[in-house]
Amino acid sequence: MKISLASVPYFWTREAYQAFYQQVAQSPVDIVYLGETVCSKRRSMKLQDWLDIASLLTSAGKQVALSTMTLLEADSELKYLGNIARQKDYLIEANDMAAVQVAQNHANAFVAGTAINLYNNRALTLLHNAGMQRWCIPVELGQQDLEAMIPHAQALGIELEYQVFGRMPLAYSARCFTARHHQLAKDDCQLKCLDYEQGLLVKTQEGDSFAQINGIQTQSAKVSNLLDRWQELASAGIDILRIVPLNSAHTLQVIQQLSDMIKTGSADNISQQLGAEYEFCNGYWLQLEGMQYVPLEAHTQV
Repeated sequence: MKISLASVPYFWTREAYQAFYQQVAQSPVDIVYLGETVCSKRRSMKLQDWLDIASLLTSAGKQVALSTMTLLEADSELKYLGNIARQKDYLIEANDMAAVQVAQNHANAFVAGTAINLYNNRALTLLHNAGMQRWCIPVELGQQDLEAMIPHAQALGIELEYQVFGRMPLAYSARCFTARHHQLAKDDCQLKCLDYEQGLLVKTQEGDSFAQINGIQTQSAKVSNLLDRWQELASAGIDILRIVPLNSAHTLQVIQQLSDMIKTGSADNISQQLGAEYEFCNGYWLQLEGMQYVPLEAHTQV
C-alpha cells in the first residue's frame, strides 16, 4: 500500500507551505499533490514556488503530482491551468474536466481528482481512454458502491486511491462563503481565508458540527477517519491511501501513524491521540450516513 498526501486545501502563507513540505520530504509518504485547488486569489505561492517544492520532494524520493483548480471562473485561471497541464515533468491531478481536456490535448497522463464526478464503468473507460492513470475515488462512494467498479478499473490498469483521513470535500460554489461570513464581497474578500488555518466551523442551531467553510469550498466538519480500516481498503483493491492535510503537526503525525500501521500490519487508530481535537466520521465507506462514525470493533460485531 502507498500513502498519498493531497494538496493543502487551506490558504497558508508562503513560509508555512515551505516549512510544511520541508518536513513532508522527510516523512514516509509516497505521493504528494501540490498546488492550489480552491481559489485563484490565494497567491502566496506562485507556480515556480510549487515547482521548487516539487523538485525538493522528488529529490527525497516522492512522486509528485501538480493539482489543478476545481472551479474555473476566469481566463487567467484557464491560462494557469494550461501551464500545469502542458508541462511534462510531473503527473497532473485534474479536478475539472477542462484539465482533462488540456492534458489529453498534450498527450499527458492525469489523475482524476475527487471533484470529477465519476460513478460508473462507462465513465471509467471514457476517462481512461483520455489518459487517466489514477482515480481518486469520490468520498461518497462506499465499499458496496465500488464492488462493480474496482475490477473494471483494475482490468484497465487504473490505480485506485481512496481518502482515509481528513475533512471530506463536499461542494464548491461560485460564491465565497468565508467572504460572506465577514459581510464582504467576493471580489473584496481581504483574503480572510488566511485567518483560518483549517477553515471556519459551521454548527447547526442545535450546536452540532455540520460543515467547514473554506472559501468557495464546503468541507465536512468531521474528519474522515479510516486509518484502522486500511486493511479493508487493501482487500477491496485500493492501491493508495489518501490523507487530506489538516494543520502541519497533525498531518505529519497521521502520515507517520499510517506508515507504522502498514509496516506492522496493525489496525491501531490515531483517534485516541487526536480525539480531543477532532470529531471523526467513516459512514460513507460503510454505506451509512457520511457523518456517522462506527468503531472497527462495533462494526465487526454487527
